[in-house]
Amino acid sequence: MTDDTSPPDDIEVSDTGLALDGPPQEMYKFLRDHMPVMAVEHEMMTGTSVALHEDVMTVLQNPNIFSSLGAAEIGQVRPLIPLEIDPPDHSKFRKLLDPLFAPRRVAELEASTRSLVNDLIDAVIEDGACNFHSSIAEPLPSQVFLTMFGLPVERTAEFIELKDGIIRPPVEGIEAATEHRNITGQKIYAAIQEAIDEKKANPTGDFISQFLDAEVDGHRLTEDDVLDIGYLFFLAGLDTVTASLDCMLAYLAQNPADQRRLVEAPDDIPAAMEELLRWETPVAGVIRVATQDTELSGCPIRAGDKVSVNLGSANTDERFWDEADSVDFDREINKHIAFGGGIHRCLGSHLARMELRVGLQEWHKRVPSYELKPGTTPAYTMGLRSVDNLELIWET
Repeated sequence: MTDDTSPPDDIEVSDTGLALDGPPQEMYKFLRDHMPVMAVEHEMMTGTSVALHEDVMTVLQNPNIFSSLGAAEIGQVRPLIPLEIDPPDHSKFRKLLDPLFAPRRVAELEASTRSLVNDLIDAVIEDGACNFHSSIAEPLPSQVFLTMFGLPVERTAEFIELKDGIIRPPVEGIEAATEHRNITGQKIYAAIQEAIDEKKANPTGDFISQFLDAEVDGHRLTEDDVLDIGYLFFLAGLDTVTASLDCMLAYLAQNPADQRRLVEAPDDIPAAMEELLRWETPVAGVIRVATQDTELSGCPIRAGDKVSVNLGSANTDERFWDEADSVDFDREINKHIAFGGGIHRCLGSHLARMELRVGLQEWHKRVPSYELKPGTTPAYTMGLRSVDNLELIWET
């Protein structure tokens, strides 16, 4: 799509001078203004990207035209459940899985999560400094998830490395990244299969044990079904909350007035968390596949094309949001799509919100004033926006 303000057809985002590893909001605005629908080719996808809120919602809300089947290429050997399952089968699996993440079930985990956060803070608080990513943001959701799921917590470092091998492969080029994901994916399947074998012999109350005993419309889940659910949960459970905490703390460390507000008015933390999810959108996009020839903003989309929907851009689109460029903890209506939208909206959003809220509450209770270590510029990873170098300091 072009207009009188569009850049030349052969321009790359990297040519604009916008930092790809920094805060993305300026880049999102550039895309909306100049390249709202554009061809992309990178390690995660080759296809078309859409940046306007209206187009993003069109894709998310029409699974008959924009399918999830075959959308992700992250080392899996079969469609991931329920991410890559379309209606009508999708609703069958959500009926089984949604109760596991219902608010009542999540509430039962809050006390132990709060205790874990404080244990992690205890380990660093007297130092007056830490890498928040590696000290808090990574171990917190990882340990919560592994315990729930039924994987050994003592293998956390190994599992995080496997997760990173899929989401952030340490190689360059599409072919090399695909090969690395495929190899890493087999290791993830092996780890989940090992847990399945153990739970078949000694079932407990964890998710894997429950999956092995579950039915969908009178049919028991197969081991392949459990593997395909587990593969998705493995990646999501070990990364998305980490990335969200990274983004939130990076923002707050650089905005002391907003940081002070969370210390002085902790009841404002839930609303602040929702606004930071909108502003930061740690899971910046998701992918669909066009099932038929169609168009978005007047641009043709062919059947079989992959379409990347830019959730981060949609969440800051001034065509939809009032004061889109302002971070407003008092925003009255906040229909952000940081957890996606449509039938595939994030299964674990209640759990994620609890972990984020508890993490922010306990951190600001224990560390009421902090800042970035001098000389530190947060470097955001592409795709899922974590900050590996989130070095914070505070007075003890």
